[in-house]
Amino acid sequence: MPAGYVALSTEPSDDNAPTRLSADAQITPRGQGVYHTPHGGTFIYHGDGHAYTYKYGPGGLAGLFHNYYALACALFASIGGLLFGYDQGVIANVLVMKDFTERWPIGAWEKGLMTAMLELGCLLGTVVTGTFADHFTRRQAIISASIVFTIGSTLQFAAQTFPQIVVGRAIGGLGVGALSMLSPLYMAEISPPEVRGSLMALEQFSIVLGAVLGFWTGFFTREVQGSASWRIPLAIQIAPAILLAVGSLFLPPSPRLLVAHGRNAEALRSLAKLRRRNHDEVDGDPLLQIELLEMRTEVSLVEKTTGSSVKDVGLGAELKAWAMLFSKKYINRTLIGVLMMFFQQWSGINALLYYGPTLMKELGLQGDTVTLMVSGGIGIVQFLSVFPVILYIDRLGRKPLLRYGSVVMCIAHLLIALLVWQYATDWVSHRTAAWMAVACTYIFTAAYGMSYGPIGWILPSEVFPISMRSRGVSLSTASNWFNNFLIGLLTPVLMGFSASATFMVFSSACFAGYIWSTYVVPETGNVSLEEMDEVFGSSAAAEDQNLKHQIESDLGLHVLIGGLTARR
Repeated sequence: MPAGYVALSTEPSDDNAPTRLSADAQITPRGQGVYHTPHGGTFIYHGDGHAYTYKYGPGGLAGLFHNYYALACALFASIGGLLFGYDQGVIANVLVMKDFTERWPIGAWEKGLMTAMLELGCLLGTVVTGTFADHFTRRQAIISASIVFTIGSTLQFAAQTFPQIVVGRAIGGLGVGALSMLSPLYMAEISPPEVRGSLMALEQFSIVLGAVLGFWTGFFTREVQGSASWRIPLAIQIAPAILLAVGSLFLPPSPRLLVAHGRNAEALRSLAKLRRRNHDEVDGDPLLQIELLEMRTEVSLVEKTTGSSVKDVGLGAELKAWAMLFSKKYINRTLIGVLMMFFQQWSGINALLYYGPTLMKELGLQGDTVTLMVSGGIGIVQFLSVFPVILYIDRLGRKPLLRYGSVVMCIAHLLIALLVWQYATDWVSHRTAAWMAVACTYIFTAAYGMSYGPIGWILPSEVFPISMRSRGVSLSTASNWFNNFLIGLLTPVLMGFSASATFMVFSSACFAGYIWSTYVVPETGNVSLEEMDEVFGSSAAAEDQNLKHQIESDLGLHVLIGGLTARR
């Protein structure tokens, strides 16, 4: 082994024992406090023994190709987002298909109930799944959720009565809600820090791709005779659900969850596979050692300061774990996750996806083909706008995108509200105004696709410590689905009352989102999941800082970093 740094033993041992370290290292200096490590990594040391960052390779597009195995795993896991988006996209067409409306003539309330039942099921699915994912594995949870979604989808496309399709959507919601929480959670836990934002933006990419596929599938089957016009697009979503269930058997386990269960040797093997290191290279990569020690430090710190662990079982332990999310130490993180999802939904994006054709008619467009095509364009714009985020979010950061996106969305909604208020009674004579309103919906959609859309899934999966991450993400995603439920239920009612007022509500929410993202949200980009304490100041208290320092020392992290920086 090269000399100059320390390495973890890869031999089977007591996973709870302190790591055996041996000091012999060699690094290649690249500048003041910047060191080149084997296999293309970079370690940046800031001089106080605690402040440092590291990268396994480049960021952006090059980083995605460099981490092609983690990219492939994240892409596959994001099929859960594809199922979520597909259902959103397809329902907009199903609700206006001739056979569907003639078979079940429903009013605004029934339409809202049918649309919202999926979200209600999702709300329950996200809450239940957090505990399941901790006590078992992320892969087992994903497989179970895929099976539940398949059952719900089967009930929907085979429904013979309206109540049957509503029940099918509720059951399908349990599955897709669980997947909407599990996919970004798993993606966050397998991603290297330099491309974590890009990999997690794939969740939004898949959601939007699913929405586009769902919408246009329904668009092209709407003229099919009989119930096949709506049964076909509802049945198609079963195929990717089965693919996800079967393929998840081959996904690598989350190294962070393995550490939380005390299975450190398995965690090292999984981490090495995700970072494309073979058995012989594990001992030769200090970044691999640092990342694993950070995981162990975080787990030990949380267990010592809160008494909470993912290994705890029983009702009392479960209630204690959920209560910790609202403790003084973690309430800021909880509010970040919950409010991020609140603003994501009340920005108005899903109102456009669910009721796009209805909204287009309110903006003066005539003819089913025109309104469907224009509302379908909303999904295409959102799909295209995600690509720059995938490439540049880790360079630009989360906070600036949230702020500027809020401003653009607020102005776009405000202009639509004013145009509707002024010209809604006579769109025929004001075609320019109508198309200006349509343009504003596209501008809003592009801004959403580069801000609230992807970051809404990234932030909640980043901010929580491992012992509370699954429950924290569950609660955040539950906020998404609860507000999604309200949007689906209330949008047709609000539109019936006043289309202009509806857009003003969305504009006001975007303005509030700007204030929140400017003064409350911290920047989490390019920070390892184990260093989020520093971002939130959770370890600022002297006793916590001293305890963390002691744990790092006991596990050998200080010796490891000392060996790295011993030679310049």
